[in-house]
Amino acid sequence: MTIQGVLIFLSLLVWQAAAPAPQPTPEPPVQLAPGVSFIRSVAVPGRGPDGNTVIFDAPDGLVVVDTGRHAYHSDAILAFARAKQRPIVAIVNTHWHLDHSTGNARLKAVFPNARIYTSTAIDRAVAPGGFLARNLVDAEKMAAQADLPPVTREEIQIFLGTMRATGGLRPDVPLTSSGTMTIGGRAFDVHVSNDAVTDADVWLYDPVSKIAVIGDIVTVPVPYFETACPDGWKSAMDAVWATAFDTVIPGHGKPMTRADFDTYRQGFAPFIDCVRSSADAGTCSAAWVTATSSLIGEDAARRKAVADNMNYYVSYLRKTAGKAADCRASVSVEGRRGALRRLRSFD
Repeated sequence: MTIQGVLIFLSLLVWQAAAPAPQPTPEPPVQLAPGVSFIRSVAVPGRGPDGNTVIFDAPDGLVVVDTGRHAYHSDAILAFARAKQRPIVAIVNTHWHLDHSTGNARLKAVFPNARIYTSTAIDRAVAPGGFLARNLVDAEKMAAQADLPPVTREEIQIFLGTMRATGGLRPDVPLTSSGTMTIGGRAFDVHVSNDAVTDADVWLYDPVSKIAVIGDIVTVPVPYFETACPDGWKSAMDAVWATAFDTVIPGHGKPMTRADFDTYRQGFAPFIDCVRSSADAGTCSAAWVTATSSLIGEDAARRKAVADNMNYYVSYLRKTAGKAADCRASVSVEGRRGALRRLRSFD
């Protein structure tokens, strides 16, 4: 298995350079609305990215949505709390992928009373045979190699450290269904989308700011399908679209307008239909690049890298009937019909 295969939980982007890089300085927090701040993940060559973080200023303290993976990202969150002179009272993880949740332990070391709100999907991921458990076996083998590049070894050690203390990934407040919930004294519409990016993804809609924080339900410029159930994922995007948001915060990438989000959403279903057809992989990836070109940009190297990544995902999903091997849900009948309906458009 390649380094990318072992460390796929990092969502390591194939167009990033492999050369080591120094510890970066994260982008300064950006205020999206009164009481809502955004820390965008920093892409570092040779390292896996961190998920985006959104911080809500609530009556009881700060509510942090996703905590990143690297110390430099969680340091930025802690620095924000110090500057505001407010405690972190709640951590919401949109899902268990470690680029969104590894920072939990570092935040709780400083604010031990902070409560973690997330789904229980982590339990299957760390159980024997689960996605993270399998990666742990491979990572331990890699860590024993003497000739690993220093940055690769450091990335593996971060993963191993997190896996030795998985309690920091589990919820203090399990989220099992959707509804209005008060977190830190602030009311949110909390949504749980089952069998989407993972077994259960959490996303928040803040009706005051009209901001939806949706984790990896959107990742620009490509979706990450490693643990995905595409049919449930499509339904999750439709549920987001049905809310009255003005701004969406994706798991990776810049804040999005409604038009941006709909561009991504409208490109997703045809790509999955193409995967489930007999079309050439290049046809599927080209359709994605065309559909989302306004989000990807015009840089030729980037567009090629996106196409190459989507080619990989076509092969990955076709190995198990158009979904990830770890997806519990079966492919829907409507999903099969949609593939047949759309096949002609790719001829």
